[in-house]
Parts: sequence; C-alpha cells; structure tokens
Amino acid sequence: MSLMRRIYMDNAATTQIDPEVVEEMVPYFKYKYGNASSLHSFGREAYEGIEKARKQVAELIGASQNEIIFTSGGTESDNMAIKGIAYKYRERGKHIITSQIEHPAVLETCNFLESMGFKVTYLPVDKYGLIDIESLTKYITKDTILITIMHANNEIGTIEPVREIGEIAHEMGAIFHTDAVQTVGKIPIDVEKLNIDLLTLSGHKIYGPKGVGALYKKDGVQIQPLIHGGGHERGLRSGTENVPGIVGLGKAAELSKNRLTDDSAKLTVLRDKFINRVLSEIEESFLNGHPTKRLPNNAHFRFSGIEGESLILSLDDKGIAASTGSACSSKKLTPSHVLMAIGLNEIQAHGSLRISLGRNNTEEDVEYACDSLIEVVNRLREISPLWRKGPSH
Repeated sequence: MSLMRRIYMDNAATTQIDPEVVEEMVPYFKYKYGNASSLHSFGREAYEGIEKARKQVAELIGASQNEIIFTSGGTESDNMAIKGIAYKYRERGKHIITSQIEHPAVLETCNFLESMGFKVTYLPVDKYGLIDIESLTKYITKDTILITIMHANNEIGTIEPVREIGEIAHEMGAIFHTDAVQTVGKIPIDVEKLNIDLLTLSGHKIYGPKGVGALYKKDGVQIQPLIHGGGHERGLRSGTENVPGIVGLGKAAELSKNRLTDDSAKLTVLRDKFINRVLSEIEESFLNGHPTKRLPNNAHFRFSGIEGESLILSLDDKGIAASTGSACSSKKLTPSHVLMAIGLNEIQAHGSLRISLGRNNTEEDVEYACDSLIEVVNRLREISPLWRKGPSH
C-alpha cells in the first residue's frame, strides 16, 4: 500500500524548522549548555550564542543589535510592547489606536487595558482589509500614546501602509508598534524607513523553533517591564534565556535574510498560479484580501455554499494541510473577526479557506492541491443545502 501524499500549506500557522537551524541549535543542547549569566566558559559560550543571534535578528529588519529583546514568541512581544508603553506613558495620555483586524494577542491586550482605564479606538478597514489613513488622522489626538497596527494580516494577507501610519504617529508624538509576525522574512523590512518604534516577530513563522520570538525596541523608546527578576535582557525581560531557541531564531533570521528575494519571487509565482486556477475553475469563488497588496505566500478564498470545516477536513483526507483562518482560533466555531470586519456575513465567513505557502512547496504541490480543491468543492456542493447556482448575495 502506497503512502498518501502529504502537502503542508498552512505556513501562516507555523513552519517546518529548517535543517540548518536544527544543526545550529544542537550544540546548545549537548555541549554549550551553560547559563548565559555565568562567568565560566560554559556561560560565556551561551552568552556569545545569544549575542550572535541578536545581531542576526537585527540585520534582518535593519535594526541595531542593542534594540532586540528576546521573548517567548509573538504573543509575549505584543504584550510587552503594548502594556509596556501603556504603563510607561500613562501620565502623558491614555489613548491607544489599533484596528479591528489585529491578531488576538493585540486585541485581547487592548481589551485588558480598557478594563484598566485606557481608551482604545478600533479602526475599521475597507473590503480588502486596508486601514483608512484618513480615519487614523481623524481619531489620533494629543492623548494618543500608542498606535498598534499589524504589518500584514495573518488571515487574509493584506499588507498595511505602515510607513504612512508611523509617519502620522510621529507627527502627533505617538509611538508606533507593528505586529510583523507574518511579514518578517517574507517581504523586506527596514524599521528606520518604515517609521517603526516597536516590532514583533516570531521564530516559528520563519522556519525557526517554537517558543521563541523577539521585540525590536527603538533606542530611546522606553517600556515598563512585565516580568521582573534577575534583570535579563537589559532588565526588560527577566528569566534565564532559552539559549538553544534564541540561537535557532538567529540562524532562521540569517537564512531568511539571505533567501528573502528568491523565496518571495518563488512564492509569489506559486500564489498567483493557485489564485488564478481557483478563481477561473471554481464558480462562485472569491479572493479575500487585497489583490496586489498581499503577502507573497497567502491565498485566502471563500466559496458560496461551502462550510469551511468540512472543506479543511476533506482536504486533509487528501493529505493537504490548510486552514479556515488563524490557527490561534481555528477550533472556535465563531466566524472570523477579520472576515466580519471586511464586510462578509456569517455564512460567507464560514465558507473560507486560507492557503499559506512555504519555502518547500513546489509547482507540483500547487497543481495537486488545486485539483483536489476543485474536486472537494464540487463534491461538497452536491450535498450542501446552502448551495444553489446563480449569483451569490
């Protein structure tokens, strides 16, 4: 009996760790296992591994080495940035601006701050998921201390105008944070040129290990620490460092920087091939997100008369891993807040599919996945009470 073909197309949820990253990490499990705060040679080896990684991460985003703080991942980095600014600058103002389509790590943190007496404005987006710059200028005031807008949306892949957002923030004396978990390693990032003060990134989205991430904090920007203790990470994030994880993140960042141009070009071609086949060969199929201002690896569809969970499970039966939306909330049966924010109704939102391609995907993978998707959609529609031919409403 032959083994079923398995194709992974859920790289926005997590990526396969690169073999070179594993190779870089192994010595820090086996031989260089010292505590980076210790003065002996074992400790110095661990410390040197961390500082090398700090430089590698900084170079990926155009930052200085001393501007990188290591964390446990994207969620912690978002919390550190948003709460850290709120607590540090609360005497100056208590207003924060974000968007309706942020990752839960941002939205839930903002909700929490509202319960602590902060005022949060949740900006609407257009049908493509783009922030309206005019609405930002309308809501920003002298009391605004922080604007936190994601670089690109994790579900629909729309890339936001972060340079302009940062410019407006700085004109009004506000600090600008962006969750760049989905863009780091996929599109070029220069924190200086993009007017970014704080940036969140995560290891497992760039072929690195899970459980490690970083926060870029521009020199001069102050944050209140969330975790107190021995004063690690310049007193901003106490706790013995996850040395192998940090080393792995550093190597993943270096590889991403070296491969960014080639990866992006290859993924864009595969993405467009996938989108063109689906939209031309499946009736009543629609692309969610911006047609051009989107991540090179993201294709997000909705299909009339289809229920998303059935679609995912049917594709899984064919060995294809995809998702209905964010992995952090994929087990919840409530419709995606992102899809509702771009104007879809609950039925449309539930009929969605996110394909997120990765470095290892091939043209053959795309052809097989498209063939399978066409077959699955047609089969599900035959048994769906929601499906009827004709224009969707």
